[in-house]
Amino acid sequence: MKPNRKALPAALRVVAAAHTPAGVRLAQGLGARDCGYVEVRLDALLAGRGFKAEDIRRIGPPVLLTARHPAEGGIGGLSSSRRRVCLEEYLPLARAVDVELRSVHAMAGLLEVATRRRVCQVISFHDFRGTPSLKRLREIFRRSRSAGADIVKIATHVGGARDLAVLLQLQASARAPLATMGMGPLGKVSRLVLAAAGSRLNYGYLDKPQVPGQWPALELVRRIGEVLP
Repeated sequence: MKPNRKALPAALRVVAAAHTPAGVRLAQGLGARDCGYVEVRLDALLAGRGFKAEDIRRIGPPVLLTARHPAEGGIGGLSSSRRRVCLEEYLPLARAVDVELRSVHAMAGLLEVATRRRVCQVISFHDFRGTPSLKRLREIFRRSRSAGADIVKIATHVGGARDLAVLLQLQASARAPLATMGMGPLGKVSRLVLAAAGSRLNYGYLDKPQVPGQWPALELVRRIGEVLP
């Protein structure tokens, strides 16, 4: 049975991404009802200056931790072991954690701890060059679920209608929580259309975008509210 899209308010569908100290400060001004999660990008924050661990404690909405793999947009070229240590250090402050499908084996210990602590596990896949075939994406979805994903996240470069149609077909056929989103020329359009189609998580930025095609997070909340049935 497909999840009931009407059961989840627009704000709880949005993830506000904080990848700079300025973004973290903005997240501290949000309330628990302003968005579903604040994504704390540890790879980006630890590569810069001005970030302190206690800053996370002041964030109002639930925290989704990420330390992205360099091959999927990660900053700072962090090794798997370094990313795992960072995620383990901050996991007690998180309600969710995002690990790429390619990193599941390297992060097995972290995911076991997350399971024991009932931290939501997002298993993700990012393609910055294009949108793979529907068959390929369904296989990624299946493997992510087999790896223990509570929510599967798939983000691809959407350069035209065909790419968006593939993501829509994937979203429509999902029988478990799935977040789909586009980057690139049709990124903004795709995020509204896919949210209306049932995407469980929809990412926007707080102080500046990370990739082309993102909305400001609070504007995304408003626009999703307008397109939801």
